[in-house]
Amino acid sequence: MNDWFTVEKIDSQTFVISEYKHWEETHCYLLCGQKSAVLIDTGLGISNIKEIVDSLTILPVMAITTHVHWDHIGGHRYFDNIAVHETEKDWLSVKFPIPLQVVKNNLTKVPCNFPAKFDIDAYQIFQGEPQRILRDGDRLDLGGRKIQVIHTPGHSPGHCCFYEPGREYLYSGDLIYKGCLYAFYPTTDPQLFYQSVKRVQKYKITKVLPGHHDVNIPVSLINEIEAGFAELARNGQLKQGNGLFEFRDFQIQI
Repeated sequence: MNDWFTVEKIDSQTFVISEYKHWEETHCYLLCGQKSAVLIDTGLGISNIKEIVDSLTILPVMAITTHVHWDHIGGHRYFDNIAVHETEKDWLSVKFPIPLQVVKNNLTKVPCNFPAKFDIDAYQIFQGEPQRILRDGDRLDLGGRKIQVIHTPGHSPGHCCFYEPGREYLYSGDLIYKGCLYAFYPTTDPQLFYQSVKRVQKYKITKVLPGHHDVNIPVSLINEIEAGFAELARNGQLKQGNGLFEFRDFQIQI
């Protein structure tokens, strides 16, 4: 039995697969339609997430990527149908932008009970060709269920949120969550991050499903995060190198 993951049901056709035992507390989302399913992100790659997916559905599954960071593509190797935004295709298929040792250090920087089969020395960052390229505005038809791609750069150049009009769900990746919002890496852009938050504000949303930490977050967090970025912009602080800013339910590091 694979006890690394925690599975919770969002509704009868939507599941969140979480890695609460690791400090990253990643969330991946399995969305089942009538004809096919998508898995939004594949987590850390510490354990085989496909075993969990196969226990939940017999539908063909495409792994779709909010962004090509190590904590979101770790389990891509278990899938033969992968989708990624066009801006980050080369990160997946040519060269990942962060050295392997940095990723390993991040994986192990906080002690946790890794599965017995996990070997940090054998850990590799997934590299491979995606089967589908995602672009802003694309719609994925699962059969009776459609998912819209929203390009939301800032945390990374090709970061995407996924919006489901029928349920008014926003799968927000690393754009919206309770925790530290990172825009200080060389490949991040705090100005674009701010614009992306403002963009998703315009959608009719009844549930936000984040990439990390607390999965039960209020929709109002979108407006709170936008207000935080707006405050930094007014104060002339929305540029890299200005440090960590604390707000009630989140932080912004730039």
